[in-house]
Amino acid sequence: MNRAEVIKDSGRVVVKVGSGVLTGPQGLDTHRVADLAGQISRLRAHGRQVVLVSSGAIASGAAHLRPGFTPSSIPEKQAAAAMGQARLVQAYEDAFAPHGIKVAQVLLTGGDLRRRKRYLNARNTLITLLGWGVLPIINENDTVAVAEIKLGDNDNLAATLTNLLGGGLLINLTNVDGIMDADPRDNPQAKRIPLVEKITPDLLKAASSLPGAVGRGGILSKVKAAYKAGRCGAYTIVANGTCDGILDQLTAGEDRGTLFLPHAERLTRRKAWIAFDSDAAGELVVDEGAVRPLCEGGKSLLAAGIRQVRGDFLGGAAVRVVGPGEVVLGVGLTNYSSEELGLIKGLRSQEIESRLGYKDYDEVIHRDNLVVFDLEDEESVACLLSS
Repeated sequence: MNRAEVIKDSGRVVVKVGSGVLTGPQGLDTHRVADLAGQISRLRAHGRQVVLVSSGAIASGAAHLRPGFTPSSIPEKQAAAAMGQARLVQAYEDAFAPHGIKVAQVLLTGGDLRRRKRYLNARNTLITLLGWGVLPIINENDTVAVAEIKLGDNDNLAATLTNLLGGGLLINLTNVDGIMDADPRDNPQAKRIPLVEKITPDLLKAASSLPGAVGRGGILSKVKAAYKAGRCGAYTIVANGTCDGILDQLTAGEDRGTLFLPHAERLTRRKAWIAFDSDAAGELVVDEGAVRPLCEGGKSLLAAGIRQVRGDFLGGAAVRVVGPGEVVLGVGLTNYSSEELGLIKGLRSQEIESRLGYKDYDEVIHRDNLVVFDLEDEESVACLLSS
């Protein structure tokens, strides 16, 4: 499947634009913003619903304060974001107005998406805006989000939104030609990888050795985002947004950027939230006998297979399931608190009531609330979960 077919078959598209595309020493590149607005308007004209995830607030605010200024501390970055966000959205407002497109600003943090109710509220708001024909422009709320500023997490945010909205395609625009097989700054012979059929541990290792090669988030951030979106069945294209007309070229089927195919086994949106966006409050270490039923049999996790409880959490919390050798097997929503699990671990289901005085559930984590990963992908999964 080429780029044109992917775009044609995607009714809802998330476009993420990095700060390296939009900004320079003098602040916002208004030519680039205008070019992007024209391209997105043409995507919409062909029946696509588009959500735009835009970085650039910090760089824009810093340049407006003093050309060439680079904020270093967290308070400086947050203050620069506060200055730059208004300028960023105004620039988009001005750029889309000639195309008859209204825009809306949505600022989110990781906390907004880790809590299920707020996650669904965000989805309802965005669906309403799209139904009105409004273009949502989304950014991390850098004025209050500390960890996200350090990690350049708009790549992750874009993948989360792709899954949340049931998007068929994530287009990640950065300042290089795609995912490269080496760091082009060190190796002039580095070649673009045109197609990634499956994200492997080897690809993640190669990407993690090149921090900063692609914007603030680095190559690894782009690959992680593609993996995350792909688990819900979305394609990802990582391409060079500094090229005029890059979206038009992709729509025309040109071999630009790197195309990531979806994962063979797709998660529902709810299970994707459990796996990637819920805030894991602890870990359940299981014995070897529990691994095969969980990973190959699709079974629920029972108390009998649990050997150790890590963390302090209540029933309903997200927890990681860890196997022998600290292998991350998956993530799920527990029916019991850490205190309760400390009392019933290792017990058969019929023994739970005699120990606790009650038994609300036979399963510690029901299979409908459990995401178990392919053991062959364990290294990549652990990498994703540790971000």
